[in-house]
Amino acid sequence: MAIKRAHLIVGGFPIGSTAGHDMDFARITLLQKLYDGGYQTTVANDFSDIGERLHGVNLLVTYVAGPYPNDAQCQEMEQWMADGGRWFALHGTSGGRAARIEGSRRRRMVRLAHHDALGAFFLNHPPLSKFKVEVQADHPITTGLPANFETSDELYLVEPVGTSQTLLTTELPKDPSPPGFGFVYDEDTSVREDGKTRVLGLERTVGKGAVVYVALGHCHSPETNGQPLVDESVGAGGKTPMVFRGSWETEAFNTILDNAVRWGAAA
Repeated sequence: MAIKRAHLIVGGFPIGSTAGHDMDFARITLLQKLYDGGYQTTVANDFSDIGERLHGVNLLVTYVAGPYPNDAQCQEMEQWMADGGRWFALHGTSGGRAARIEGSRRRRMVRLAHHDALGAFFLNHPPLSKFKVEVQADHPITTGLPANFETSDELYLVEPVGTSQTLLTTELPKDPSPPGFGFVYDEDTSVREDGKTRVLGLERTVGKGAVVYVALGHCHSPETNGQPLVDESVGAGGKTPMVFRGSWETEAFNTILDNAVRWGAAA
């Protein structure tokens, strides 16, 4: 029987930073999923030496808030996928580098080659809230999911980049972020043509392989919480829960994770 191999990248920027997420919880949970799925897994905090690390690997899994591959590393990942590798990317993977706005404490996300490789570019997210996710495609990642499900999470405003298949969506006509909250952007390129649909999951095919990105997955602990406020659907009076697992505690999200483990094994 062929050995299944995975490489897991979990971490914030700079190395050692949590970047407002419970990275240990995410790392342990994802590593357990891979172990239960029969993988031998290597673990890293960022994309250093990614070309060497992907040699012989079936599945790359990323849960990051800040780290991103540079142009040369993106080329190595593109080639790995073209040869049949599969990349399952979660949550903050669609972010990356944020530039300071002159004369302000706020920042703007910078579009990079990384987003072309991923097929998604993060703009912003409003405060944590409860919302409905719609399943849009019959795909190995969505197998066993209901037509829609409810979750509490950061509702990412993500612009699909290039050609991809939409897997998950939600409806949000307008970014409800209060003034001064989150990242700055000039145009909301995440809303689709109907003026309300937002893509939360997609697949980009690359040669014999592919990348699947799912925007869900925020989690924090009292030590890693960076949420100044939340929607009342999540915290009474807008008070932030000090321990937040959100989608990780739903059956639907765990089904997605288990499906991703199986999807990677087919690489």
